[in-house]
Amino acid sequence: MHPDTIAYNDRQSPDDKAICDTLAKQIDRHLPEAENKVWHAHPVWFLDGNPVAGYSKLKGCIRLLFWSGQSFDEDGLKPEGKFKAAEARYTSVDQVNTKDLKRWLNKSRDIQWDYKNIVKRKGKLERLK
Repeated sequence: MHPDTIAYNDRQSPDDKAICDTLAKQIDRHLPEAENKVWHAHPVWFLDGNPVAGYSKLKGCIRLLFWSGQSFDEDGLKPEGKFKAAEARYTSVDQVNTKDLKRWLNKSRDIQWDYKNIVKRKGKLERLK
């Protein structure tokens, strides 16, 4: 795990830190080839420079975000934003279902939209995988 991600997690309340630590460990475990860094002030994991998963502190919860998550066809993920992202929100570490998370992380590797080049394409997303 990147030192900046550890520092991000350490800045959270004890309950939120437990959620963040669990998410980070699971993401590292199931996407070992991904690059982890703090991007736009939040921990994000990238495959070949393309953001695929990350989390952030929101008021009252930790939000887990999958940039291509709307294409995963998963009931546990809710659409987020105007592109293809989907999210899950947690207020307790007990809510993190590691079986679901593993499945979502595998899909994040297999199903990707090209966010890396979204600015170059003037906001148009293209499917990579």
